[in-house]
Amino acid sequence: MGVDIASNLVAAGNQRAAQSALTNCRFQQGDASNLEELGNDTFDLAVSIFGAMFAPRPFDVAKEMVRVTKLGGRIVMGNWIPGDPTLVAQILKISSAYSPPPPDGFVSPMTWGVEENVIARFESAGIPRGNISFSKETYTFNMDAPPSRLLEVFKDYYGPTMNAVAAAESSGRAGDLLAELETLFSNQNVALDSGTTSIPATFLKVTVGIV
Repeated sequence: MGVDIASNLVAAGNQRAAQSALTNCRFQQGDASNLEELGNDTFDLAVSIFGAMFAPRPFDVAKEMVRVTKLGGRIVMGNWIPGDPTLVAQILKISSAYSPPPPDGFVSPMTWGVEENVIARFESAGIPRGNISFSKETYTFNMDAPPSRLLEVFKDYYGPTMNAVAAAESSGRAGDLLAELETLFSNQNVALDSGTTSIPATFLKVTVGIV
Protein backbone atom coordinates (compact mmCIF):
# COMPACT_ATOMS: atom_id res chain seq x y z
CA MET A 1 0.00 0.00 0.00
CA GLY A 2 1.41 3.36 -1.04
CA VAL A 3 -0.05 6.64 0.20
CA ASP A 4 0.64 10.08 -1.28
CA ILE A 5 -1.11 13.43 -1.03
CA ALA A 6 -0.70 14.09 -4.77
CA SER A 7 -3.44 12.48 -6.86
CA ASN A 8 -1.28 12.46 -10.01
CA LEU A 9 1.41 10.43 -8.25
CA VAL A 10 -1.19 8.00 -6.92
CA ALA A 11 -2.51 7.52 -10.47
CA ALA A 12 1.02 7.04 -11.81
CA GLY A 13 1.80 4.46 -9.10
CA ASN A 14 -1.33 2.45 -9.79
CA GLN A 15 -0.64 2.57 -13.52
CA ARG A 16 2.90 1.28 -13.09
CA ALA A 17 1.73 -1.45 -10.71
CA ALA A 18 -0.85 -2.58 -13.28
CA GLN A 19 1.72 -2.53 -16.08
CA SER A 20 4.01 -4.74 -13.98
CA ALA A 21 1.12 -7.09 -13.03
CA LEU A 22 1.67 -6.39 -9.32
CA THR A 23 -1.74 -7.43 -8.06
CA ASN A 24 -0.70 -7.05 -4.40
CA CYS A 25 0.46 -3.42 -4.83
CA ARG A 26 -1.83 -0.39 -4.83
CA PHE A 27 -1.72 3.32 -4.11
CA GLN A 28 -4.26 5.71 -2.61
CA GLN A 29 -4.42 9.39 -1.78
CA GLY A 30 -3.86 10.46 1.81
CA ASP A 31 -2.25 12.98 4.16
CA ALA A 32 0.56 11.74 6.42
CA SER A 33 -0.69 14.14 9.11
CA ASN A 34 -4.10 12.45 9.13
CA LEU A 35 -4.29 8.91 7.75
CA GLU A 36 -8.00 8.71 8.54
CA GLU A 37 -8.66 6.22 5.75
CA LEU A 38 -6.29 3.66 7.32
CA GLY A 39 -7.20 1.54 10.35
CA ASN A 40 -5.26 1.07 13.56
CA ASP A 41 -2.58 -1.64 13.63
CA THR A 42 -2.77 -2.22 9.87
CA PHE A 43 0.88 -2.60 8.79
CA ASP A 44 3.91 -4.60 9.91
CA LEU A 45 6.18 -2.00 8.35
CA ALA A 46 5.62 1.69 7.60
CA VAL A 47 8.27 3.32 5.41
CA SER A 48 8.70 6.95 4.39
CA ILE A 49 11.71 7.87 2.30
CA PHE A 50 11.92 11.68 2.03
CA GLY A 51 8.12 11.87 2.05
CA ALA A 52 6.38 12.32 5.40
CA MET A 53 9.06 14.81 6.43
CA PHE A 54 7.36 17.31 4.09
CA ALA A 55 3.91 16.90 5.64
CA PRO A 56 2.64 19.61 8.00
CA ARG A 57 2.15 19.02 11.73
CA PRO A 58 5.10 16.70 12.43
CA PHE A 59 3.80 15.53 15.81
CA ASP A 60 0.62 14.38 14.07
CA VAL A 61 2.73 12.59 11.45
CA ALA A 62 4.53 10.60 14.14
CA LYS A 63 1.26 9.82 15.93
CA GLU A 64 -0.38 8.57 12.71
CA MET A 65 2.57 6.42 11.66
CA VAL A 66 2.56 4.79 15.10
CA ARG A 67 -1.22 4.31 15.03
CA VAL A 68 -1.29 2.41 11.74
CA THR A 69 1.68 0.15 12.60
CA LYS A 70 1.13 -3.13 14.44
CA LEU A 71 2.67 -3.98 17.79
CA GLY A 72 6.03 -5.57 17.10
CA GLY A 73 6.24 -3.75 13.78
CA ARG A 74 8.61 -1.04 12.63
CA ILE A 75 8.61 2.45 11.20
CA VAL A 76 11.55 3.40 8.99
CA MET A 77 12.12 6.95 7.76
CA GLY A 78 14.75 8.53 5.54
CA ASN A 79 15.06 12.27 6.21
CA TRP A 80 17.37 14.90 4.79
CA ILE A 81 19.68 16.57 7.31
CA PRO A 82 19.72 20.36 7.75
CA GLY A 83 23.06 22.00 7.04
CA ASP A 84 24.53 18.84 5.55
CA PRO A 85 27.09 19.65 2.84
CA THR A 86 25.76 17.06 0.38
CA LEU A 87 23.39 17.60 -2.52
CA VAL A 88 19.78 17.72 -1.33
CA ALA A 89 20.35 19.73 1.84
CA GLN A 90 22.25 22.27 -0.26
CA ILE A 91 19.50 22.33 -2.90
CA LEU A 92 16.99 23.18 -0.20
CA LYS A 93 19.30 25.81 1.32
CA ILE A 94 19.83 27.53 -2.03
CA SER A 95 16.16 27.27 -2.98
CA SER A 96 15.03 28.88 0.28
CA ALA A 97 16.99 32.03 -0.55
CA TYR A 98 14.86 32.50 -3.68
CA SER A 99 11.52 31.53 -2.15
CA PRO A 100 8.99 33.74 -0.32
CA PRO A 101 9.03 33.52 3.48
CA PRO A 102 7.01 30.60 4.86
CA PRO A 103 3.62 31.23 6.49
CA ASP A 104 3.27 31.70 10.25
CA GLY A 105 3.48 28.43 12.11
CA PHE A 106 5.43 26.69 9.35
CA VAL A 107 7.74 23.92 10.60
CA SER A 108 10.66 23.20 8.30
CA PRO A 109 10.73 19.65 6.88
CA MET A 110 14.44 19.62 7.64
CA THR A 111 13.70 19.43 11.37
CA TRP A 112 13.02 15.72 10.75
CA GLY A 113 16.76 15.39 10.14
CA VAL A 114 17.58 16.35 13.76
CA GLU A 115 17.64 13.40 16.15
CA GLU A 116 16.31 15.32 19.16
CA ASN A 117 13.26 16.42 17.18
CA VAL A 118 12.53 12.89 15.99
CA ILE A 119 12.79 11.55 19.53
CA ALA A 120 10.41 14.21 20.88
CA ARG A 121 7.84 13.49 18.16
CA PHE A 122 7.78 9.73 18.59
CA GLU A 123 7.94 9.93 22.39
CA SER A 124 4.83 12.11 22.26
CA ALA A 125 3.21 9.24 20.30
CA GLY A 126 4.02 6.80 23.09
CA ILE A 127 7.30 5.32 21.85
CA PRO A 128 10.08 4.88 24.45
CA ARG A 129 13.42 6.51 23.63
CA GLY A 130 15.11 3.10 23.62
CA ASN A 131 12.97 2.02 20.67
CA ILE A 132 14.20 4.83 18.41
CA SER A 133 17.54 4.40 16.63
CA PHE A 134 19.47 6.41 14.05
CA SER A 135 22.18 6.01 11.45
CA LYS A 136 23.53 8.20 8.70
CA GLU A 137 23.23 6.63 5.28
CA THR A 138 23.94 7.68 1.70
CA TYR A 139 21.69 7.77 -1.33
CA THR A 140 23.57 8.22 -4.61
CA PHE A 141 21.94 9.90 -7.59
CA ASN A 142 23.29 8.05 -10.63
CA MET A 143 22.43 9.04 -14.19
CA ASP A 144 23.93 8.20 -17.55
CA ALA A 145 23.91 11.89 -18.43
CA PRO A 146 25.72 15.02 -17.23
CA PRO A 147 24.77 16.78 -13.96
CA SER A 148 22.86 19.41 -15.91
CA ARG A 149 20.33 16.75 -16.91
CA LEU A 150 19.81 15.70 -13.29
CA LEU A 151 19.22 19.36 -12.45
CA GLU A 152 16.53 19.43 -15.14
CA VAL A 153 14.80 16.51 -13.41
CA PHE A 154 14.85 18.34 -10.08
CA LYS A 155 13.64 21.54 -11.72
CA ASP A 156 10.72 19.78 -13.42
CA TYR A 157 9.65 17.27 -10.75
CA TYR A 158 11.01 18.10 -7.27
CA GLY A 159 8.53 20.30 -5.41
CA PRO A 160 10.92 22.59 -3.48
CA THR A 161 12.99 23.26 -6.60
CA MET A 162 9.89 23.79 -8.74
CA ASN A 163 8.54 26.33 -6.24
CA ALA A 164 11.87 28.14 -5.97
CA VAL A 165 12.18 28.40 -9.76
CA ALA A 166 8.63 29.76 -10.04
CA ALA A 167 9.33 32.36 -7.33
CA ALA A 168 12.66 33.30 -8.89
CA GLU A 169 11.04 33.75 -12.29
CA SER A 170 8.50 36.11 -10.74
CA SER A 171 11.27 38.23 -9.22
CA GLY A 172 13.53 38.10 -12.27
CA ARG A 173 16.16 36.02 -10.46
CA ALA A 174 15.70 32.65 -12.17
CA GLY A 175 19.05 32.94 -13.94
CA ASP A 176 20.88 33.45 -10.66
CA LEU A 177 19.12 30.50 -9.02
CA LEU A 178 19.83 28.12 -11.89
CA ALA A 179 23.46 29.25 -12.05
CA GLU A 180 23.89 28.45 -8.34
CA LEU A 181 22.25 25.06 -8.76
CA GLU A 182 24.31 24.23 -11.85
CA THR A 183 27.50 24.98 -9.91
CA LEU A 184 26.30 22.86 -7.00
CA PHE A 185 25.45 19.84 -9.17
CA SER A 186 28.72 20.09 -11.05
CA ASN A 187 30.84 20.42 -7.93
CA GLN A 188 29.09 17.52 -6.17
CA ASN A 189 29.47 15.13 -9.09
CA VAL A 190 32.05 12.43 -8.33
CA ALA A 191 31.73 10.52 -11.62
CA LEU A 192 35.03 10.15 -13.44
CA ASP A 193 33.34 10.71 -16.79
CA SER A 194 32.00 14.27 -17.06
CA GLY A 195 29.20 12.98 -19.28
CA THR A 196 27.71 10.91 -16.44
CA THR A 197 26.48 11.76 -12.96
CA SER A 198 27.10 10.20 -9.56
CA ILE A 199 26.23 12.46 -6.65
CA PRO A 200 26.05 11.10 -3.08
CA ALA A 201 23.60 12.62 -0.60
CA THR A 202 23.63 11.92 3.13
CA PHE A 203 20.38 11.31 5.02
CA LEU A 204 19.26 10.33 8.51
CA LYS A 205 17.78 6.83 8.75
CA VAL A 206 15.26 6.54 11.58
CA THR A 207 14.08 3.16 12.85
CA VAL A 208 11.22 2.98 15.36
CA GLY A 209 10.11 -0.22 17.06
CA ILE A 210 6.44 -0.33 18.00
CA VAL A 211 5.71 -1.65 21.49
